[in-house]
Amino acid sequence: MKRFLFVVGLISSLNSIGQVRGVGNVTAIKVSGQKVVLKTDNAVGEITVYSPTVVRVRLDQHMLGRDFSYAVVGAPVSVKVSADETPDAVTLTTDSLRMVVSKRPFHVAFYTRDGRVVNEDEKGLNTSWVNGAVTTYKHMQEGERFIGLGEKVGDLDKKGNGYTMWNSDNFGYRTDKDPLYADFPFYMGIHHGLRYGIFFDNTWQTDFNFGASNDRFSSFGSHGGEMNYYFIYASDVEGILRSYTGLTGRMKMPPLWSLGYQQNRYSYYPETEVMRIAQTLREKKIPADGITLDIHYMDKYKVFTWDKQRFPDPAAMSSKLAGMGFKLTVIVDPGVKTEEGYGVFERGKKAGIFIKYPDSTNYTGQVWPGWCNFPDFTGARGRAWWETEIAKYAGDGISGIWNDMNEIATWGQKMPDNVLFDNEGEVAAHPQMHNVYGLNMARASFEGFRKALNRRPFVLTRSGYSGLQRYSAIWTGDNRAEEDHMLLGVRLLCNLGLAGVPFTGMDIGGFTGGPSPSLYVRWMQIGSFSPYMRNHTAVNTKASEPWTYGEEAMEIIRNYINLRYRLLPYAYSNFYAATQDGLPLMRSLAIDYTDDSTIYRPVFENQYMYGRAFLVAPFTGSESFGDVYFPAGKWYDLYTDKVFAGGQEVIFPLTMSKLPVYVRESSIIPMQSLIQHTTEKPSDTLLVHVYAGSAANSFVYYEDDGSSYDYEKGAYYRRKIIYDPDARQILFSKAEGNYASKFKYIKLGLHGFGGGDLQLGGRAVASGNEFEALLTPISKFDPQGVANPQEGHTIRTVTVNNTAEEMRIQY
Repeated sequence: MKRFLFVVGLISSLNSIGQVRGVGNVTAIKVSGQKVVLKTDNAVGEITVYSPTVVRVRLDQHMLGRDFSYAVVGAPVSVKVSADETPDAVTLTTDSLRMVVSKRPFHVAFYTRDGRVVNEDEKGLNTSWVNGAVTTYKHMQEGERFIGLGEKVGDLDKKGNGYTMWNSDNFGYRTDKDPLYADFPFYMGIHHGLRYGIFFDNTWQTDFNFGASNDRFSSFGSHGGEMNYYFIYASDVEGILRSYTGLTGRMKMPPLWSLGYQQNRYSYYPETEVMRIAQTLREKKIPADGITLDIHYMDKYKVFTWDKQRFPDPAAMSSKLAGMGFKLTVIVDPGVKTEEGYGVFERGKKAGIFIKYPDSTNYTGQVWPGWCNFPDFTGARGRAWWETEIAKYAGDGISGIWNDMNEIATWGQKMPDNVLFDNEGEVAAHPQMHNVYGLNMARASFEGFRKALNRRPFVLTRSGYSGLQRYSAIWTGDNRAEEDHMLLGVRLLCNLGLAGVPFTGMDIGGFTGGPSPSLYVRWMQIGSFSPYMRNHTAVNTKASEPWTYGEEAMEIIRNYINLRYRLLPYAYSNFYAATQDGLPLMRSLAIDYTDDSTIYRPVFENQYMYGRAFLVAPFTGSESFGDVYFPAGKWYDLYTDKVFAGGQEVIFPLTMSKLPVYVRESSIIPMQSLIQHTTEKPSDTLLVHVYAGSAANSFVYYEDDGSSYDYEKGAYYRRKIIYDPDARQILFSKAEGNYASKFKYIKLGLHGFGGGDLQLGGRAVASGNEFEALLTPISKFDPQGVANPQEGHTIRTVTVNNTAEEMRIQY
């Protein structure tokens, strides 16, 4: 008994001195429409129903501060909420969700309308503070899985692991390294056929625990600031992503050229080398749209300058490249060298836009140019200054901006805590602002370059925070030329898709080291089925262009880049869909097959969907056999049309020349003729593949001019294509928008439909059979070897005029 009293007294003592301080009991509560305001023994709180499926929870030890977010742009919508208060709890009910706020002690639980627990606080722990750090503990449901968090290593299912959000410069990172460059504090929980999302909108260093070192709870917390999270419920993962991106925003349409192949290196210089790369791509008929310049284009690595020995006339070079169908992207770093007479520095100093110490002196850190000051992108003045400086690149013919080193990275990686930022007029120190620096740099680059170009810019960033998708694409930083890094890259891109970021890529081939030909080829094949296809390698490594690994490797790679360009109508339409619903082009199988336990097994967790149609099965370049899992449904081999039933594992022999890719039944896939770059016009016929299946399906086909923002004023061509197997018809809805399609004809390619008459609007139409081969046979390099056969399949085709009116094809 004495021991028990001692322990109770010790806990009471700890609470009293603030080392562990729980929320305590609710002492006052007021319900007003969609909002609940409350006080507890140790906290102040506010709960807001944002929509029928989204609820925001805010808690702090003192009066809540300014309601401001760098991530959230969506406002609450008017919702019918019924509230019921008893002495023990307040219950809020929408048409989709029921939330119970218990009073003694404060405890939050979310239920379905029929009473099933979706998510609840862990009883006895709830939310508490340890000094300035705050953590909310959630009861871990039986069999619960956790997915998401964006750029995070590890398995698809994060259960049993912990993660930290603190943007970090990680050169040549290990495959188990955490944290990496960008932070997205949003995850989804899955259990008992239910799913939910939690977005913890706190910019301090945050930590997530999904049962690491405990068997009781999952948790999320921060080193400072409020407990401020959004609970999101939906019947499927897609619904959660729609709600999350409804909060944090969605991407704009990218420039069409940025979906093409991008040739990068650290670094291409001088101008003659850039032109050699461009000319070789064209001579070898490897489609490409972009060349990127790394830091060696600058004068001694100083931002917004050119080395005039290496690049005497950037505008003339850009013009020559444009004539060949290439766009130029240049790297920019935030550090501005503290050099007297350097105009960028002098103007920044005069404008007073650099981040500062409390004594008003500029913070100085060392990076590529030497000692640098850093613009304060968290204030309007700093962003306006950056926008003015970056506009110069438009005059030089630059089309893309690559933001690097924006974690902030400095030599030593130890920026002091007492560095101050504007924080939109409410000055805050480095620990609070670190994680949003990259986001705001990307914002300034996007907004400034958009104004300067007067068309869509391409913006790429290494660092970021939730909401990044509104401004920029992201790539996964300085990876290694290793098999496990290639597969990790696949999972990272899928995780970023689960964080609402559709435009993602990785350094194909690996940034550090040198890949074997088989690894390089496999990586390029996978890259052809990724949103942003960027080949990149570091300084002092061997050349890593497609032709540098031998003729056979080059032919294989050309096959897949060719296929990527033929699939541009499919990819571009999927990017349009992302602007509307936030769903990614590169889709983890957890989106479509959430409750299928097989997809979470390590052997299958790298498989992904490219849009809704393609199942991609990545394997290393060294494997001779691969185990592919087919989820529910029917699947066609992309290259042969061979059909596989879902719900089974199949072991296939692997070759370097072919990446395993399959097509889901009922898929609709628009394609075009081969082009060498996106300013080249394809033929006048759009090929629309339809794969027979048992399920109805639809696809929204989309076109615009690919470069301007006129689509926001109605200058687009959009129509829904519907496959209805029950009605035995394929319907093209009436075209919408005032942009004329670039295709005069539509050719339907029917897979698995068999014979029978075809009718258009009740009248018979002629059809034919055509042999289709998506890959060109690889040359016979061994004089004594056997010639490589052409692999393909016969499809039934019918060609019709591409009118704007509704078209109904019956079979």
